[in-house]
Amino acid sequence: MGGVALAPLLGGGLLSGPAAAQDLRYFRIGTGTTSGTYFPIGGLIANAISNPPGSRPCDKGGSCGIPGLIVVAQASNGSVDNVEMLRAGTVEAGFAQADVAYWAYSGTGSFTGKRPFTELRSLGMLYAEAIQIVVRSDGFIDRMADLKGRSISLGEEGSGTLVEARLILDAYGLSESTITPLYLKPGTAADRLAKGELDGFFMVGGYPVAAVSDVAARVPIRLVPLDGEPADRLLRSQRFYIEQEIPANAYPGSATTPTLSLGGGAADPRRPRSRPDLWRRPRAVAREHPPRPGRRASAGPQFRSRPRGRQRLGPPASGGGALLPRGRPARQRRQRACPSTGRRDRHARRRRRQGGEWESSCRKEHHREKRRRQAAALTAC
Repeated sequence: MGGVALAPLLGGGLLSGPAAAQDLRYFRIGTGTTSGTYFPIGGLIANAISNPPGSRPCDKGGSCGIPGLIVVAQASNGSVDNVEMLRAGTVEAGFAQADVAYWAYSGTGSFTGKRPFTELRSLGMLYAEAIQIVVRSDGFIDRMADLKGRSISLGEEGSGTLVEARLILDAYGLSESTITPLYLKPGTAADRLAKGELDGFFMVGGYPVAAVSDVAARVPIRLVPLDGEPADRLLRSQRFYIEQEIPANAYPGSATTPTLSLGGGAADPRRPRSRPDLWRRPRAVAREHPPRPGRRASAGPQFRSRPRGRQRLGPPASGGGALLPRGRPARQRRQRACPSTGRRDRHARRRRRQGGEWESSCRKEHHREKRRRQAAALTAC
């Protein structure tokens, strides 16, 4: 399974005394290799939604997660491995590329011949993962056709990188028989490329990826562009792909490179029992990273707070976007700020339906706030 990263705030004497009597719950998230993007992102999410006993309250700068929940970001081989671990029940959630998740759900693509994983559900799209083919600048590889006969790492078994590498090779008229394929972890492939023992390697992840940054700091590198008719054909046939451009100096000395990307998100299997706490986890992440002032509420990952926002996996219109619940969070939609106090009333919509009780409710809240301020002033005196 690889290494495990526990959420912070787990001190040595945490479970001693009264805290030991609390009901602790553990939640495992399947991520990816430690040199990729999934693992650090999983650690950030684990930190955001964990709330172990003894931690400070949310309003005092502590954890805003679910009380008694300890989340573990567990390293794995990647998307395919995460789906299989979800199927086996060895993790409670996991990261997966949009196409891998849909193929697992429908029993198609790389999961042809296996039972469709219809219990699989998406919690949201996190970001777009760029397909990156990394080679040395002095390796005389400028385009995909130059990979023929070269030693190329396609990613390890169980990774989403290997799935995408096979699709890309096929689109450009190549295959595993026309190159010398290796199936290495990103860190190992980067190390061999720096030593001159490898001609290039595939990597799927949000740039900059740690493994690529590491090799770029040691030797000059180049990213092979994915463009032309093969890329256009992939965009038409694989609805999960998005046309993207990796900007110059995303890695030291790298040039602007056209490529393809696809959505990467978090998935969770539907269990027979109801799990209402599942819908508090995305909101905990949203509280940890609130939207910036002036930005639209729909920008970035948005989550609904009710199970109706839990969407079935299906082919999106572009790049895995259908895996992302759209619109403002339900809690924000049903709250309305009182003009006099600035407070929000979660029952405003119901009161408006009942015949205009909103204004009287607002006045009552105004008077309550006024009495609170007076009491505070008397206490201060």
